[in-house]
Amino acid sequence: DRSSAASDVYKRQWKLIIKLELEFPNMTDLPDGPFQEIENRFNELETEMARPEIAADYSKLEKLLIERARLEPIVLRYREYLKLLDDFSKSAELLSTTKEDDMVELIEQEISDIKVRLTDLVAALKIDLIPKDPRDSKDVFVEIRAGTGGDEAGLFAGDLFRMYSRYAQNQNWKVEIVNANETGIGVFKEVSFSVKGENPYALLKYESGVHRVQRVPETESSGRIHTSTATVAVLPEADDIEIEIDNNDVRVDVFHAGGAGGQNVNKVATAIRLTHIPTGIVVTCQKERSQLQNRLQAFAILRARIVEIETRKKETELANTRKSQVGTGERSEKIRTYNYKDNRVSDHRINLTVKKLDQVLDGDLDDFVDALVADHETTRLANLEE
Repeated sequence: DRSSAASDVYKRQWKLIIKLELEFPNMTDLPDGPFQEIENRFNELETEMARPEIAADYSKLEKLLIERARLEPIVLRYREYLKLLDDFSKSAELLSTTKEDDMVELIEQEISDIKVRLTDLVAALKIDLIPKDPRDSKDVFVEIRAGTGGDEAGLFAGDLFRMYSRYAQNQNWKVEIVNANETGIGVFKEVSFSVKGENPYALLKYESGVHRVQRVPETESSGRIHTSTATVAVLPEADDIEIEIDNNDVRVDVFHAGGAGGQNVNKVATAIRLTHIPTGIVVTCQKERSQLQNRLQAFAILRARIVEIETRKKETELANTRKSQVGTGERSEKIRTYNYKDNRVSDHRINLTVKKLDQVLDGDLDDFVDALVADHETTRLANLEE
């Protein structure tokens, strides 16, 4: 009868409401304080940018625009989150007073949709609360060295250099070779280059480690697959104020640069080699045409490498499980494998494989970069919640 049907509707409504009340706190455990501070700062920025004296000062306006652009997506997500909470409250209240079956189903569906959107928003907002790496916006130095595998390793180092150069081109970054030890056309014992642009370290920092290639060399008549490696190190550029280098700790050698460059290369000693005695770090720079430019570039790389060593020490002390950035170049330390026979590239840290090796080597690294960034954020979020 009608009274029995009405009773069933009420039971369904209250079961759903109780279920939502049990589940919903897990999706609303965000601290309001930090987001309110972010929103307040966002509003302050908009007020400052509207002031005539700020609008007339391009350098100040640019800084404010950069900060605003960084905060805007967080503020928009937080505002949507608050709106969804309000929508949920209204829908739950409406559900408790509705008697018609059709309306109950519509409200239940609406609440279900709100839950899905809230779950995604909360996950994103929790990541927003994770402190960002202050080095993400820095320009970088990338060092590629041939590992095990002889000439094939040198050829692979050249392939990686071209891959990163093309990826940088896709990102509108500027690449400049700092030093190259080329033993043949496209074959490098080592190559170092700078990358300048928007947030290069944020996207390239996960490339550090041992890269492995499996392919049949052109000189292999039997068709046997060879395995070779190359190591990649990505170093954020260090500010002068980050570290002071005692000149007495650095041995400076000046020599004639090799390779292309015209008569100036052979007649004028412009290449610089720095040896940092306390750490044993050696940096060579010979691509600029003046000794002063090479010296400045070499000291910039030296600072970056020393800062990276100190940062690694601190991370090791905190985590006690972190390994050095590059390793020894042994095949067992690989982070990624490039297999020519199967046209695949596999990243062993996140178990991701794509079958488009040719596109990856042509600079299409987005699949790996996006997945590595997401994995890193998920791990940091899990550690934050422990």
